[in-house]
Amino acid sequence: MTDTHGSNSIAGEKLLSLIERIENLQIDRQVIGEDIREVMKEAKGLGFEPRIIRKLLAIRKQPEADRQEERALIEAYASSIGLLL
Repeated sequence: MTDTHGSNSIAGEKLLSLIERIENLQIDRQVIGEDIREVMKEAKGLGFEPRIIRKLLAIRKQPEADRQEERALIEAYASSIGLLL
């Protein structure tokens, strides 16, 4: 029977490699998060509202058809309660 739990096994080396890659990606994600926070601070300093920027980012991720459908629903709902957009 082959030992797949030992540090000298091919499976062990592959597992260690995967774990190290994940750790590096987690560090990268943390750095990117810090960069995004800095850009949001800059935007706020220029008078832009970060909350609205986050909404715009979420909208831009959506396919165009979904955007149009959402916009139509928001307008219909707003109109039904007498809210002008």
